Amino acid sequence: MSIIKAKKILRDRAKTRRGTLPQNATAAAQRQCELFIETFEAELKRSPTSTISGYWPMNDEFDVRPLMIRLTEFGYVCALPVVVAPGEALVFRCWQPGDPLVKAKFGTREPNAQAANTVPDIVLTPLLAFDDTGRRLGYGGGFYDLTLKKLRAVRPIIAVGVAYQAQRVDKVPSGDRDERLDWIVTEERAIRCE
Repeated sequence: MSIIKAKKILRDRAKTRRGTLPQNATAAAQRQCELFIETFEAELKRSPTSTISGYWPMNDEFDVRPLMIRLTEFGYVCALPVVVAPGEALVFRCWQPGDPLVKAKFGTREPNAQAANTVPDIVLTPLLAFDDTGRRLGYGGGFYDLTLKKLRAVRPIIAVGVAYQAQRVDKVPSGDRDERLDWIVTEERAIRCE
């Protein structure tokens, strides 16, 4: 079976599975927030000017907004991704609670054009499925793979997949263009990907 076909099958299953998760999303987001801060406490203290990019959740994606609000309270710069065009890397614009957002492609929201561009040190990535080696299955647009590759070509970054533990699978099909995550943080645990 081709990688494209295997990804499509897994993507369809993962969308269905995530849509039926019975857990309380608000409680899960709060647990994930605490776990992220515990896991990255030393890194965040070492780099008190770190910029962390999150995302505005679509539909039933794991909600990282509580974490982003908490990070801004600690004084970190937070950002949201902006889709420029198909086949291009994402750009990141600064965001803090209360900033105006505009409707964007794919049903998400992003900072308006007046928000300052920035380059994140830590990139929180949404996903449909993940495995313990850092393979991530997204929606198929390739935006995060292209973006992570571009950022890593310039300097070290930390790519963190955020998801429900129930989104874990044994193995995500992977090709040459797929960028691996450094960490996965769920509402149950933090996994350093090897």
